[in-house]
Amino acid sequence: MFNENEIKSKMEKAIENLEIRFTTVRAGRANPNILSGILVDYYGTPTQINMIATVSVPEARQLMIKPFDKNSLKEIEKAIYAANLGMAPTNNGEVIILTVPELTEETRKSYVKQVKDMAEEARIALRNIRQDANNLIKKQEYAEDEEKRYLESVQKLIDKYNLTVEEKFKEKEKELLSI
Repeated sequence: MFNENEIKSKMEKAIENLEIRFTTVRAGRANPNILSGILVDYYGTPTQINMIATVSVPEARQLMIKPFDKNSLKEIEKAIYAANLGMAPTNNGEVIILTVPELTEETRKSYVKQVKDMAEEARIALRNIRQDANNLIKKQEYAEDEEKRYLESVQKLIDKYNLTVEEKFKEKEKELLSI
């Protein structure tokens, strides 16, 4: 049975995933999300930094990581080095400070390319959702005009969400290229 809301929901998830992935690309400003994929060995268990520490932005280009347990400072520092973020952590015994370096023109362009690839992956995900929906519609025994209406409905949805992907990409590109 054709369910437009289910298709919308899947496409929304693809957009949400794109937004989450975009936050991992730094734009010369401190953003706690750049630490989201880093796992710290916390008493033998891989744990995200935000689960064992408070991450704040005291200045535009600084991140401050204050662990709940000071014994985890060294492990957090080690995990940040291992993540190869291009930032050296400064440990003062209480907190870890990360200073986000200014982006060079070359770095900005490589980040834009990375973001463009992410946007293309989101478009591919949307096309796969459309393909699955179209296959489901064609498998059902709908009248010809009803099937055509459903297929057009799916096409309108993908057009709408592709436009959203393009807008989000342009937004991120502008953020990356602005100095």
